[in-house]
Order: sequence, then structure tokens, then C-alpha cells
Amino acid sequence: MEKSYVVGIDIGGQSAKLGVVDARGNVLSQTVVKSNDTTDINVFIEHLCTAVEQIIKDAKLTKDQILGIGVGAPNANYYKGTIEHAVNLTFCGKDLVLPFADMVTKRIGLPVRLTNDVNAAAIGEMTYGATRGMKDFIVIALGTGVGSGIVVGGQLLYGHDGFAGELGHVTMVRENGRQCGCGKKGCLETYTSATGVARTAREMLEKTNKPSLLRNIPAASISSKDVAEAAQKGDALAKEIFEFTGNMLGAALADFIAFSAPEVIVLFGGLTKSGNLILDPVLKSMNENVMPIWKNKVKVVFSQLKESDAAILGASALAWELRD
Repeated sequence: MEKSYVVGIDIGGQSAKLGVVDARGNVLSQTVVKSNDTTDINVFIEHLCTAVEQIIKDAKLTKDQILGIGVGAPNANYYKGTIEHAVNLTFCGKDLVLPFADMVTKRIGLPVRLTNDVNAAAIGEMTYGATRGMKDFIVIALGTGVGSGIVVGGQLLYGHDGFAGELGHVTMVRENGRQCGCGKKGCLETYTSATGVARTAREMLEKTNKPSLLRNIPAASISSKDVAEAAQKGDALAKEIFEFTGNMLGAALADFIAFSAPEVIVLFGGLTKSGNLILDPVLKSMNENVMPIWKNKVKVVFSQLKESDAAILGASALAWELRD
């Protein structure tokens, strides 16, 4: 029987999104399971695989028609099929290294390809999205953190240990930098993620007496969405927050360009919903800071993948490698 379908799974700290995908990138059926309701990896694997079996039935398919499963997860090692030191995944419990791909295969009887969640997104863009036909590009995820996937010569960059591409953890502020969850200080992630934008808002509100719509929101509750909505209403302080964020990200992208000379940089994640509020200062800063040979040469675009399907498509694209 021809295996013309794959399953894509994107695992986050709160939930796992999964779906059955055909060769054209159509999501035939999908569902969500919680990933934060157990500290037992075996319980999570059982819930996940039961859900996979159900969406295969919902798509009116059988497991014999499924080529395999692609999984994107934090701290996932493509070479080993392991999830390592993923402190934000409660089902990892005290286990520092989980043989995740092998565990899923053993339970469900399908081959599994596993990689970092943003690496999966990069494969998704190359297969279904904005970078189809391109061989050199970078994908930057602006969500709760900042992740990245780097493609050079048509190949995803994994490095010798499978963990290459942690651009969110380059140091942007050497002195008195913000504490990052990775243990370092001053990481790009602490300034240009959605949580970083919220933190910048709180800091600016403390340092200035400027009027702002954000003052109507309890400081601890301010989100990047609140900042974007205020900026869209003309709030000067909120616009200043996006200028600060965009300048920081643009300067970082200029350095990333020097590393791999990409044709395009693709931005995706919750922060991209702010549109030109983030894109305009990013482009300005990037081209002010990049070497002259690349000035106004590298495009920066938002992901073209449908938001509701993007995570599933990115992970599913990994499974098509099983045809090789």
C-alpha cells in the first residue's frame, strides 16, 4: 500500500498539536493533547499515541498508509531522537535525556523523526511555505522565547551534536543583561521574545512618567499583545517599546547574515502579529548594522504558513525525509 501521508506533532510546554498531512500540505485531521498534566513520560506517550491513532481514523486512513511521524520539540536532538534537558516539559520529570523517538515508535509501530521545534518550522517553510525553492535562509521564531532554524545549501544546520542554531541565546547585552532561563545573561531571547517585549514595557513604565494606555493594565499582567494594541492606537510609549525591540533584533539579524549569507530571513510566532510595528524597525536596524556587501540585499518576511496549521506542517515535513 502506498504511504502518501504523514503525521506531524509539535510539542510545547502546555500542549502538543498533531495532525495528519498529505503530500500537498493539507491537514486532513488534527487535535490537541495536554503536555503539562503529567510528570510521567509513559503516560504522556500513551495519551499522544492514542490521539495519533484517532486522527488517523478521523482522516479515514489506516496506519499502513502513514509513512511516518515527524516531531518538533524543545531541546530535541535530530541525530539521537532524544529530548534532552527540557526543563519546560513537565513529562520529562527528572529525566535529563529521553529516548523519545524510540518510545513513540515502540508504542505505535511507526518510524519517527525528531528535531528541535524551530528546526521543524524551517523544514516546513522549505517544504510548504515562504522559502520553497530556496537553499539558504534563516527562520526566527518570536514566541515565548526566540528560536531559530538555519538552512545552508538546502540542508538544515545541526552541528556535530544536533543542537546548532540557538541564535536566541547569543549575548546582546554584556553588562547588566537580563537573566535568561538558559542560565546566561543578556540573551537575545530576553529582549525580543513576546515575554521580552512585556518585560521592556514594565521597565519603561517604571523609568518614565510618560502617559500610556499600558498604565491601565496591572504591570504583572502586561503582554506583548497589550503593547501592540496600544501602539496601534497611537500610544507613543508602546511604539517606543517596539522601536527598542526591533532595533535589538535587527542588529542581531545583521550578525546572523554575516554568518550564513541567507537569501531571506523568515519571522514567525506570536510577536509577528504586530506586523509593521516590529518589521519596520527590524529592517532599518538590520540594514544600518549589516556589512555593506549585504545592505538592502537580504529580505525579511513573515511566515506564509497558515497559523492554525503551521506547527503541524513544520513537524510533518520532517517525516517526508523517511522516503529517502
